[in-house]
Amino acid sequence: MTESHPPSKVFGIGLMLATLGAIAFSGKAIIVKLAYRYGVDAVTVIMYRMLFALPFFIGMLIWASRSAHSKANPLRLADILPIMGLGFVGYYLSSYLDFLGLQYISAGLERLILYLSPTFVMLMGRVLYKRKVEPVRIFAMLVSYAGICVVFWHEVSLAGSAVALGSFWVFASAISYAVYLIFSGQLVHRIGSLRLVGWASSFASICCILQFLIVRPLSSALVPLDVIELSLLNAVLCTATPVLMVMMAIERIGPALTSQVGMVGPLSTIFLSVLILDETLNIWIVLGTSLVIGGIYIVTRFGSQKGS
Repeated sequence: MTESHPPSKVFGIGLMLATLGAIAFSGKAIIVKLAYRYGVDAVTVIMYRMLFALPFFIGMLIWASRSAHSKANPLRLADILPIMGLGFVGYYLSSYLDFLGLQYISAGLERLILYLSPTFVMLMGRVLYKRKVEPVRIFAMLVSYAGICVVFWHEVSLAGSAVALGSFWVFASAISYAVYLIFSGQLVHRIGSLRLVGWASSFASICCILQFLIVRPLSSALVPLDVIELSLLNAVLCTATPVLMVMMAIERIGPALTSQVGMVGPLSTIFLSVLILDETLNIWIVLGTSLVIGGIYIVTRFGSQKGS
């Protein structure tokens, strides 16, 4: 079914929000890579990010809980465990694995791998729910994976086996988030997307803080002030703010178009990584990125149709 087009002003605001949200999300990898330059590890970086983001997640939850939809669909005891499971898999585990991978690979390759989540959702839908997968979507998936291979082999030739380890962790992160996407559908319809994000992200924040307290001594929390500032920027600019922007964009232009506008994410990550991190930009990265974005464009285009 074709989505109805909103009035031009609302449509323009929606496009702007979707674009800014995608760019803000893409800045996460840049900030994490900057923080690693100060000798901190993934456990510490993600703890500070989620610690500073937690008040924003709670604020989203309170805001969402006041809506008419939330009042008509109060949270049930039976919802708690599914929400905790989704928060663990989709926000805690996915983020932690992503941060692990960023210790070994470039921000550009990380963003391209994460962008494969729609293909993982498609494959899981086929295996779990026997959803039909059109040949053109299989072709699109192969195109995207070819793009990843181009960038991956280029980085392996420069950095060696560490790239394989980092790519493995980020692939695992993308799969983890795909699990969240495919199992969150029914719960999203009942309690609302923003309320689910608020609950799941708050639980994930607690998991990140507990992980730090369990596996690191408290003295590890004493990090350079620059790391604190970067983590605060990550929490506000690249975590809480883009969540709101994307949600508001979906309300105005729909999920399909918002997803397609989000393709600016990998491009902005690569641009920022070259500008801020001094990462290289060459024909192999351009070719690989073009293949990934082209494949995902086809997947998201067909993903808006019935059966996706």
